[in-house]
Amino acid sequence: MKNVKNKNKLKYKIIIVIAVLIFAAGIAGSIVVLNAPKKNTVIIKSDGKILYTLDLSSEPDRTFEIKTDRGENTVEIKDGKIRVISADCPDKTCVRMGRLESSAMPIVCLPHKLVIEFAAADDGVDAITE
Repeated sequence: MKNVKNKNKLKYKIIIVIAVLIFAAGIAGSIVVLNAPKKNTVIIKSDGKILYTLDLSSEPDRTFEIKTDRGENTVEIKDGKIRVISADCPDKTCVRMGRLESSAMPIVCLPHKLVIEFAAADDGVDAITE
């Protein structure tokens, strides 16, 4: 009976160690993704088509409208950061997302099919369009 209890204790200890390792790996992965090197090139897409490619390090502070058949979004570039400050969609998730901080979390307006994201390193962007 004592041998069975020892085996059960060992199993629980192993399970706890594995759970702690998985948890720690998840936290470490999140930190790496969220603290990825800052990128400056942003792509704004609507319905999968690129509308703008902007280098935030050289863009002046400004506000501009993105109008599509589905609705309007107002985008603000300020201090080298970009965000959606207003939208006529019903849920306003894109506005509540705040500034684009990480390539892991783009700004998305699903009703308007609008995506604002950092350009991937291999996009080969060699021009800025407006």
